[in-house]
Amino acid sequence: MSTPTTSPVVAVAYHSGHGHTAVLAEAVRDGAAAEGAVVHLISVDQITEEQWTLLDEADAIAFGSPTYMGTASAAFHKFAEDSSKRWFTHSWQDKLAAGFTNSGSKSGDKLHTLQFFTLFAAQHGMNWVNLGLHPGWNSSAASEHDINRLGFFLGAGAQSNIDEGAEAVHKADIATAEHLGRRLAQTARTFTAGRSALAEVAA
Repeated sequence: MSTPTTSPVVAVAYHSGHGHTAVLAEAVRDGAAAEGAVVHLISVDQITEEQWTLLDEADAIAFGSPTYMGTASAAFHKFAEDSSKRWFTHSWQDKLAAGFTNSGSKSGDKLHTLQFFTLFAAQHGMNWVNLGLHPGWNSSAASEHDINRLGFFLGAGAQSNIDEGAEAVHKADIATAEHLGRRLAQTARTFTAGRSALAEVAA
């Protein structure tokens, strides 16, 4: 018996201080939508009860924040602490998770923000989806226009000049965020199809 294919539901929960991370969040959304996912874009500093419910019902959540002072923003940390009600009830247990971040420097200690996201996801019992890309811009034949130009593996990392607005977010970083969205949606489809198949067997 064939298992019907259903569209996975992906939520993008992010905070953006000056608009740069919002551009990346939209790119993650676009990538996931291109893979047929139903996508909800949620700004965590303005989150509503209805949006908390959307997170509870999603198959996968991508977490995003700028990196400020070596970690996610205060607004994202507040969202993480507010999610403790979900932690008590295991509401996000076994969902998929991924992450993305932006800073003014090419390094900017973005790795610590991505590691914070992974620990946050692990505390909720979620399964982490990494970027799944080799690094770009690491040879004399490469360029800053390569996808994953900053060479992150854990999630998508982006760099935006501090004296430029959101319209100047690097196109390679946008493409990297789109890739993360596609990968998350693809993995969510595999997981949801597997659950459906197991449910059929059990029935």
